[in-house]
Amino acid sequence: MRKKIVYGLCFLSMVLMLALPFYAAAANTIKLGVTEPLSGTFKDIGERYLDGVLYAVQVINESGGLLGKKVEVVPIDSELKPDVATRKALSLILKDDVKFFCGGTGSSVGAAMAQLAEKQNVIMFTYGMDAASMTGAKCNKNFFRPGGSTDGRSFALAQLIAKMGYKRIAIIVQDYSFGQEALAAFKKEMAKISPSTIIVAELYHPAGTKDYAPYISQIIAAKPDAIFTPNWGNDLTLLLKQGRPMGMKQKVFSYYINDEVTIQALGDDSIMIGNMGAEIYTLSIPTKKNEEFVAKFHKDKGYYPTWLRGKAYMGTMFWAEAVKKAGTTDVAAVIKAWEGLTYDGPAGLWTMRACDHQAQVPYWYTEIVAENKYFKHAFEAPRGMVAAKSVEVPCAETGCKMQ
Repeated sequence: MRKKIVYGLCFLSMVLMLALPFYAAAANTIKLGVTEPLSGTFKDIGERYLDGVLYAVQVINESGGLLGKKVEVVPIDSELKPDVATRKALSLILKDDVKFFCGGTGSSVGAAMAQLAEKQNVIMFTYGMDAASMTGAKCNKNFFRPGGSTDGRSFALAQLIAKMGYKRIAIIVQDYSFGQEALAAFKKEMAKISPSTIIVAELYHPAGTKDYAPYISQIIAAKPDAIFTPNWGNDLTLLLKQGRPMGMKQKVFSYYINDEVTIQALGDDSIMIGNMGAEIYTLSIPTKKNEEFVAKFHKDKGYYPTWLRGKAYMGTMFWAEAVKKAGTTDVAAVIKAWEGLTYDGPAGLWTMRACDHQAQVPYWYTEIVAENKYFKHAFEAPRGMVAAKSVEVPCAETGCKMQ
C-alpha cells in the first residue's frame, strides 16, 4: 500500500512538472480574440483588418510585450454573422479565459459582441464597426470604439460637400444599421450647415447586392450634382463599376473611396479619379509619425498599411496603452484606465471619451488622383483635415446611458 502511495505521488509530481511549462506559458500570455469575416464575400476586408492587428501585436511583442507578457492573437471567423461570432467568442471566454476581443467588420456583429462583452464582463473594441448607436443608445461599459463612427464620417463629408458648393445630392446606402445611421447623420448635418441643399434621391439596398442597375437608374433620373455613399467592400466596387457605363458620372463622396482593392477591382482609374473620401487613417496623412509608420510597415511587410490595416493597427495600439496604464489585465481596471486616455499615433491625437467610449478623432480628406507614390494605379492624395471637435456629438445628444 505504501509503495502504491509513493508511486502515485511520483506520478502526480511528474504530471505537474510536465504541466508547468504549459501553465507558465498561459500565465505569460495575453490573448486577444479578433472577430473578422475570414471566409465569404467580405473575406478580403476581414483579412486586411486582421493583418493590421497582427502587425500591432508584432510591434508590441518586439518591444517587450504587454506588462511583461506576450500578446497572442486568436483569429475568429465571424462569417459576418452575429450568432456565429458570439458563439465562438463565448467558447474562448469559457474555455481559455480570454478577456479581450476586437473586430472591424459588420456593425451587427459588433453590436452582438458588445452585448456579450457586457454579459461576460470582458472588453470588446472596434476600429471599423461604425454604427453610431454602438456608442449611442446601445452603449455599455465593456465596449470601446478607438475609431470612427457614422456620425463623424457623415458630418465630415457633409461639411466637405457643402464647402464645395454642391446643392443636389443623391444618397445610396446598405439597408442595415450602419447604412441607415450614416444616412441619418449626413442629412442631419447637411440640414444644419446648408439648408438649401436638396436630397434628390435616398436609396437603400441589401448588403451584398449584385445588380445595381435599378438603383443607378434612379440616381441618374434624379439629376444630382454629387453622390454620397458609405458603402464598403464589394458593395462599393459594384456600385461604381456598374454606374459608369450607365451614365453615372457625378463626383462620389464615400467613406471608403481610398480602398486600393476597390480601385484595382474596377480596372479603370477614370471611374475613381476625382472622387473624395474622409477617413480616420490614410497613407497620405502628412505627419512625421505616419511617414515613419508607413516606412517601417513597408520595410517589414513589403506592402503598405492601407486604411484597414492602419486603423486596426492604431486601435490595437490604443488598447495596449490602456492595459499599460491599468498595470493589469483586470477588466474593470482597464475600463477605468481607457476612459479619458489619449493616444498619439500616426493619425494624430485620439482621445477616448468616458461618457460613451467613443474616441474623438480627426478625419482626413482624400481625393483619388492618377499620380501617386504608392501604386501604379490611381490612389489618394491628401486634401486637408477636419478636427475632432468639428464632428463631435455632445455627450448629452448621443443617447448613451452608461451604466
